[in-house]
Amino acid sequence: TIYEVPLHLHEEGLDDRIVEMLHLNAQRGDLSVWETIVKRVKQPLKNVTIALVGKYVDLKESYKSLCEALTHGGIANDAKVSLRWVDSEEIEAKGAEVMLKGMDGILVPGGFGIRGVEGKIAAVKYARENKIPYFGICLGMQCAVIETARSLAGLAGANSSEFDAQTPHPVIYLIEQWYDHRTGTVQMRDITSDKGGSMRLGAYPCTLKEGSLAASIYGTNTISERHRHRWEFNNKYLSQYEKAGMMASGKNPGTGLVEIIELTGHPFFIGVQYHPELKSTVERPQPIFVHFVKAARAYADKKTGMRNPLLQSEMI
Repeated sequence: TIYEVPLHLHEEGLDDRIVEMLHLNAQRGDLSVWETIVKRVKQPLKNVTIALVGKYVDLKESYKSLCEALTHGGIANDAKVSLRWVDSEEIEAKGAEVMLKGMDGILVPGGFGIRGVEGKIAAVKYARENKIPYFGICLGMQCAVIETARSLAGLAGANSSEFDAQTPHPVIYLIEQWYDHRTGTVQMRDITSDKGGSMRLGAYPCTLKEGSLAASIYGTNTISERHRHRWEFNNKYLSQYEKAGMMASGKNPGTGLVEIIELTGHPFFIGVQYHPELKSTVERPQPIFVHFVKAARAYADKKTGMRNPLLQSEMI
């Protein structure tokens, strides 16, 4: 595998030869961490099956960074992540039970446009009702917000204004934010047309709520993650969500925009507005992917009546 190549080159003395040729004063490299990674890739202790519910599954390269981040999370948990590619339009046609039964975790990634969205929302509902670990990214978070509104918050017909401009409850809506040089603050306004300049791109800070799942995952109260989206959580409905058991566990400190949502009373149910997969590496796996795979391992072990020996172990 690609993970074995550095070890082979090291064993053949390539790194020593490079040090010699460049006249460097360097000690022999320690590849013990990499040796552990290779062992876990070749001989994982566990296999978990995660459904990736998307609308571009026929073009798997669309999710390349996401797949790599899941692999990193698997290595950290000594588990092989087997992906089940699920077309969200097939869920609309056949039902979530048929398409998602037996999964150890369900991930709904980002995307644009209405095609397949109701299938993604059905996947969210299936994960929530059956206590299956759920992770939503960007649109995956927004689908979780829509499903929670309809099923738990009593907001019939709730939707994103991206998909239904006439929805009675635009729980996800389009806003434009800009920096007001007169007051030195960030201002926001609703916009009903002209999407130009409305996409939120790049890294933004996020403050995590103390005691939340998000805070325990990151081990800190402040993070910075990369974004690529337009539509946002509508804070007008936040109090209704909180009463329904959904927590806004991460917010932008400057604008109050919701970055992370999670459900109480569920073993692992979290959605993020940003794209954490873009910062994951094999030696520094992104924390949410690590904990998502960890939750999937626990769920798989619970199904088979096995104890998960790595739940308390140190992860690389």
